[in-house]
Amino acid sequence: MLRILASPRPHWQQLAKETGFNFHTMHGQTYWDESAYYKFSLKQIEQDIEDPSVELNQMLLELVNKVCDDDALMRLFSIPEAQWDLIRRSWFRRDPHLYGRFDFSYNGQGPAKLLEANFDTPTSLFEAGYFQWRWLEDMVNSGKIARQADQFNALQEALIKHFRQLHRFHRSQRLFFACCKESDEDFGTVEYMRSCAMEAGLKTAFCYVEDLGLNEAEQLTDLHESPIKWLFKLYPWEFMFTDEFAPALSNLKMQWLEPAWKSIISNKAILPLLWQMYEGHPNLLPAYFAVDKHKLDLSQGVVKKPLFSREGANIEITKAGKLLASSSGGYGEEGFVYQAFHALPNFDGHYPLIGSWMVNNEAVAMSIREDSSLITQDLSRFVPHIILG
Repeated sequence: MLRILASPRPHWQQLAKETGFNFHTMHGQTYWDESAYYKFSLKQIEQDIEDPSVELNQMLLELVNKVCDDDALMRLFSIPEAQWDLIRRSWFRRDPHLYGRFDFSYNGQGPAKLLEANFDTPTSLFEAGYFQWRWLEDMVNSGKIARQADQFNALQEALIKHFRQLHRFHRSQRLFFACCKESDEDFGTVEYMRSCAMEAGLKTAFCYVEDLGLNEAEQLTDLHESPIKWLFKLYPWEFMFTDEFAPALSNLKMQWLEPAWKSIISNKAILPLLWQMYEGHPNLLPAYFAVDKHKLDLSQGVVKKPLFSREGANIEITKAGKLLASSSGGYGEEGFVYQAFHALPNFDGHYPLIGSWMVNNEAVAMSIREDSSLITQDLSRFVPHIILG
């Protein structure tokens, strides 16, 4: 695993504009960064990223099954009890799901360590599935990267394939896509997914989350009062469980992407439970709920994480009583988990986080987010990668 400096393509910003990549720079800070790239061997990708991702995904599915059968375990997730039946019915029906992303600490040697799983509303999809692949094509065609170079990236093809499979069961239904207003990143992510769905032959529509409503028949509708039977929402389940529509969720006769059971494996409570079930697994880090956090070695470091935290919010890293890094945010009231500290690799002050993308339970792609901090957050840079050797 090498970090290699590179010259940005002279036309990349124009290409970003043409393809709707309007969030390549956010709040005046660089988000898409092609001034460097990471190089991996095929063996590293297949053995250290791809294979463990498939195994960890299966472990998560086994965990969902266990949690849905146990009230005491369900309570650990700080999910309102009124929504438990919704989640359980969703799981026992095996409602189809779409995608997810594992976040790993990996330095090119030894097993990748799971830091968390983002299996409800992961973003950085367009830049992972399309824009970094386009970067590789341009770099190869310009002779700056060897022609035999590849990329762990079948994300777009996998999404289209799975949408096509879903289409067989919903031929007469329109798939609505929804995200919150005033987020270029969320809108860009949803529009990319929508384009993949249309490529697969689905009828689609778009609606902002803030414009969704309920009609007199207690159906979810858009601004045009069109009933919604099938919805992909880039909006966390934990928000939905407590917002104004929460009491109606159990009675809505519709299909969700992602389904309600994904609220379990997008929750940080999975980390201590996975450790309980598979203690010593090479890809897991020791993790505990608050009552057992004393079992962690303070001299090696501890990471405190809220159950619902997203984009690296409200994280605290301590080592031997010293605060190494922390982040702000609006999470924490729901409770915390405590995970053994395993530092991201340091490439001259750049800390890369490996994202391993799953579509329909298959490992299909990789992305890298890089920061000058030990905590990867919403403005951390997206850096492309190649496979060579």
